[in-house]
Amino acid sequence: MMSFLSYLKDGISLGSIYAIIALGYTMVYGIAKMLNFAHGDVIMVGAFIILSSITKAGLSPALAILAGVVLCTLMGITIEAVAYRPLRKAASPLAVLITAIGVSYLLQNLALLIFGADAKSFVTVIDVPALVLFDGKMTIKGITIITIIACIVIMSVLTWFVKNTKPGRAMQAVAADKDAAQLMGVNVNATISLTFAIGSGLAAIAGLLLCSAYPSLTPYTGSMPGIKAFVAAVFGGIGSIPGAMVGGILLGVIEIFGRAYISSQIADAICFAVLIIVLLVKPTGLFGKNIQEKV
Repeated sequence: MMSFLSYLKDGISLGSIYAIIALGYTMVYGIAKMLNFAHGDVIMVGAFIILSSITKAGLSPALAILAGVVLCTLMGITIEAVAYRPLRKAASPLAVLITAIGVSYLLQNLALLIFGADAKSFVTVIDVPALVLFDGKMTIKGITIITIIACIVIMSVLTWFVKNTKPGRAMQAVAADKDAAQLMGVNVNATISLTFAIGSGLAAIAGLLLCSAYPSLTPYTGSMPGIKAFVAAVFGGIGSIPGAMVGGILLGVIEIFGRAYISSQIADAICFAVLIIVLLVKPTGLFGKNIQEKV
């Protein structure tokens, strides 16, 4: 029983990281109808910025985290303006997809040139005491507690922001119909840029949490978590903020239980297989809605 609970809390912790990353995917797709496959590499860049700010620039952890969030936010705005905005009305949606893959490889190779290919040991940024339960039979690490709390807080704030603020309502309008929103006075370019800014800022936080839980950082650190977070977003219903959270947590739990009870070598395959099964049963994901297009 203790081992089951231990695997469960590890799965929820990993899933919370996936959920935070998936929020970036689901917001960008829900509002701009774009798949930003470079999102996972922004996670890696954010982690490198935080690490370098502490080890090279000598900043405090709080300032290093702030620097990571701010620089990743600016990076997200720049990527959208330079790489994606010119292709927004491209004849084929494949143009955006190919560009996203190109941006992903660009960020990876720039990181290789700047930081090298060797794995870097991530510094201890979040120092929270562990929680001991069941007379010492189970220990929950401080980073696990912080990760789960951060996921819940971020999802709650984002949900409130989208539903109750003027920029949030503009996001909803752009998501429903870009042209109609523009006719009603909504600045579509600014709204989409804000979406990329929020998603990229969250990517920096996700990079911090990921590398704090698994303290090894390379230029490829964000690749697989980014893909799994995209799977989580689709799993929960891409475009849905609660769906991203639920999909991320479920995917993390499935992965950890797959490693523990089936095989660590095929745990990733199990995650993707479950996604295929879910999409066969409910193609829009758990929280997705069927949208009928008028012809």
